[in-house]
Amino acid sequence: MRTVLIAAAVSLICALFGTPLFIRFLVRRRYGQFVRDDGPTSHHVKRGTPTMGGAVIIMSALIGYVVAHAITLSPPTASGLLVLYLITGMGLVGFLDDFIKISKQRSLGLTAGGKLAGQSFVSITFAVLTLQFPDDGFRTPGSTAISFIRDTAVDLAFAGPVIGLILYVAWTYIMIAGASNGVNLTDGLDGLATGASVMVFGAYVIIGIWQSNQSCQLASGAGPQCYEVRDPRDLAVVAVCMAGACFGFLWWNASPAKIFMGDTGSLALGGGLAGLAITTRTELLLVPLAGLFIMITLSVIIQVGSFKLTGKRVFRMAPLQHHFELVGWGEVTIVIRFWIIAGLFAALGLGVFYAEWVVGI
Repeated sequence: MRTVLIAAAVSLICALFGTPLFIRFLVRRRYGQFVRDDGPTSHHVKRGTPTMGGAVIIMSALIGYVVAHAITLSPPTASGLLVLYLITGMGLVGFLDDFIKISKQRSLGLTAGGKLAGQSFVSITFAVLTLQFPDDGFRTPGSTAISFIRDTAVDLAFAGPVIGLILYVAWTYIMIAGASNGVNLTDGLDGLATGASVMVFGAYVIIGIWQSNQSCQLASGAGPQCYEVRDPRDLAVVAVCMAGACFGFLWWNASPAKIFMGDTGSLALGGGLAGLAITTRTELLLVPLAGLFIMITLSVIIQVGSFKLTGKRVFRMAPLQHHFELVGWGEVTIVIRFWIIAGLFAALGLGVFYAEWVVGI
């Protein structure tokens, strides 16, 4: 538990005091946000605001993780390092995308093929590696079985090891891409995606600690509802590093934002959420936990689908937060209300997680 607390404090402090230093660096280099002309007109005043702030979140989380393990003399784990690899790798793809946008002052960064190649490489290597590194109980960080609260009877390896691996890689890629796109679409108002991410990462801190306390590897036994998860306590450390880093960054990202996270942050945060869902064996539970991101993503799907099928739009603008802007809601009002919704979704996910354990006893 000491490792969790230290990681939270260090990552928060690094982000809180490191972000203004990064802002000054970006301002000197004139690395400002490009704002699309087809978006809400109120966003035009944000043109030139420093972006790529997700780099601070990633670095703060990495520093928090390393310092916490160094102070407590506890070794890092395969699961924790793999999720950090996914976060950093996806963040690097987003960083390249952001850098091209601001250096060429355009709304298009990496080509679609280049972005897809980068995300695919990171996602595929992560997926393959999660099936390696078995512990003494032969548990690997990931599993070919589809999971909800724990692994279900639906195992992607039913068709054999090779086909099973291909299906698992595809499933992992879909999860990572879906989570990353969800955070990216939500990152349209000051502090919205950052604050919502804090809540979901916070939920995974609780899940990791609970799974650790109820691990099947406990000497005394944890009962029939124990969890076969490799390194749950260290996954809680990773989650709290991300929550702390987002919390510190939010001080500067809240309205009026002094810096944006950019694709650097949104891809990293989405990758982190998907990585934690996969390694804690709670893949489908991510749907209620990250319900706000799902809701905003669905608004885009509904808008596009409706326009293509009927020629009519359901919302004034998608993603959903921009619809409410055009309705007349203030930006801060939208953000706070969407934070409330994100908190309710996270609480719902935790409630389902705990209810499953109680009912099974």
